[in-house]
Amino acid sequence: MALTVHGIPEIMRLAGRDLGHSTWKEITQELIDTFAAVSGDHQWIHTDTERASQGPYGRTIAHGYMVLSWGIPMFAELLQVTGVGMALNYGVNKVRFPAPVPVGSRIRLHASITDVRQVSRGGVQMQRAFTFELEG
Repeated sequence: MALTVHGIPEIMRLAGRDLGHSTWKEITQELIDTFAAVSGDHQWIHTDTERASQGPYGRTIAHGYMVLSWGIPMFAELLQVTGVGMALNYGVNKVRFPAPVPVGSRIRLHASITDVRQVSRGGVQMQRAFTFELEG
């Protein structure tokens, strides 16, 4: 169940907070193919199941950016913010894809709030650390 915070004062108190893990999400070939269609990235290691079966991982693997895009909905399982006008994704500081995520596997998000600081016009900037975990 998600932690709910209301308003900027409660957001400010989140710095250093470990939010735990999201639920597991299965990597299916249908999801990979849909992401390929939307992103235009049809590299064989993702979409050609026959060729990928002979490749280095023995099957297709998820796009790194597909997994990264799940960070927002998985994070929403962990933290809900109310009492603010809007929230924007400001960007990413460092992203690495250290291991393949094979089709048929499951992943989840581990998230923590590393910093919260006030910014102009009464807002706050929340820095989060995301680690996607591959089951097993």
